[in-house]
Amino acid sequence: MQIKILSWNIWCGTYLEEVIEFLKTANADIVALQEVSEDERGNISEIIAKKLGYKHVHAVGMNLPLKFLPWQRSDDERIIKFGNAILSKYKITNSKVIELTEEDKRLIIEADIEVGDKSLHVFSIHLKHTHQKPLELQNLQAENLIKLASKEKTIIMGDFNALPESTVIQKMNQTLQDSEIDSITPTWSVYKEGCTVCLVGDIKHKLDYIFTSKDIKASSFKVHESKSSDHLPISAVIKL
Repeated sequence: MQIKILSWNIWCGTYLEEVIEFLKTANADIVALQEVSEDERGNISEIIAKKLGYKHVHAVGMNLPLKFLPWQRSDDERIIKFGNAILSKYKITNSKVIELTEEDKRLIIEADIEVGDKSLHVFSIHLKHTHQKPLELQNLQAENLIKLASKEKTIIMGDFNALPESTVIQKMNQTLQDSEIDSITPTWSVYKEGCTVCLVGDIKHKLDYIFTSKDIKASSFKVHESKSSDHLPISAVIKL
């Protein structure tokens, strides 16, 4: 059996209707989303899941000042909640919210998804942004993430905020396999407003990854074109 999986940092739904339209066209079986917000519009993952007919779970509990979002006032101290979500066409049999590190209170979501007679362990993760610099806290987050990964039928997707040569990605590659093989395709930043410190106005950093346990065969990795977020969506096809 082959299924399509997709991961995307959606920038707190800044361009929500465009995000929904892209996901509708992409038609992935399992979707991992990052920077899913809960604001005056409601819970963004619930809105997307309802419109597209997905089952879903989320870990929305981290604080984000509005001033860090594009085109907001720099002195706006209002807070919204944000986090990660998993959307699935298949039955979600169990889920849990996990705090990777006490410092930074970084939340991730894990879901067990029933696909035929198999159970997939799927994670949507978002590591701390370090402006593409090494950070011991981020290394610890990766170590704790690896401890959670089962040896079989595991998929970890998300915004690692880490470059391919970083310690974080080297650690991941020691235990799991990167679905992008023999190439490195940048995924960030579509908009320089994606980080007011970095101000990267072109797509030159690879920060987003799909990792699988070694019993899963991944192929057809793709970085998609989109103006709906500061990150580009990525997808792969896995064979179970």
